[in-house]
Amino acid sequence: MKKTIIAISRAYGAHGTVVGSRLAAKLGIPMFDRKIIDLASEKSGLSPDYIGKLEENVTGSFLFNLAASSYNMHGFHRSYDVPMSYTAFSAQANVIQEIAKKGSAVIIGRCSDYLLRDDPDCVRVFLYAEAQDRLEQCKAEYKLDDRAAEQQLKKLDRSRSNYYKNFTGENWGEAMSHDLSINVTKIGAEGAVDLILQYLKMAGRME
Repeated sequence: MKKTIIAISRAYGAHGTVVGSRLAAKLGIPMFDRKIIDLASEKSGLSPDYIGKLEENVTGSFLFNLAASSYNMHGFHRSYDVPMSYTAFSAQANVIQEIAKKGSAVIIGRCSDYLLRDDPDCVRVFLYAEAQDRLEQCKAEYKLDDRAAEQQLKKLDRSRSNYYKNFTGENWGEAMSHDLSINVTKIGAEGAVDLILQYLKMAGRME
């Protein structure tokens, strides 16, 4: 196989980690998911817990916060203070770019599809699932009834969308930002793996 980075973005309930781990095993390449957080923690000095929860805690516009951080309350320019959220994101971005330089890998989330959008070796995949499938998984994972699970799903989707928009300026999950979008409900996790492998072959990345 040619050097290939598979950047997998995923909606909640689309079994992104399962698909990523099975794909990596079949290709014989490493998968990076939670490991990105640990490596970014080492780079930035921030706790893994803070970095791991960044997606659900980001609020407002990063660009606005970045501009505001360079002025004090009287409007005078002062020394530049980088928001902690940017420090965390920047550390993750550096880790992802370093992973991509080293060789083939599967990378889960963390805006890797955007960060590696200009890398000719990167294949960007988006995984999604149908509403009822996502609802049932949410109910089981969080021990919720239908109404509470629907609210939790909205919160999870909003968090991922805000995080992506905040740090990339782009809309999360758009088809034209990906090489391949897969409805995992239709074909299952193993079917999604097989479809990605087929795409890699058709794209000339595998024999």
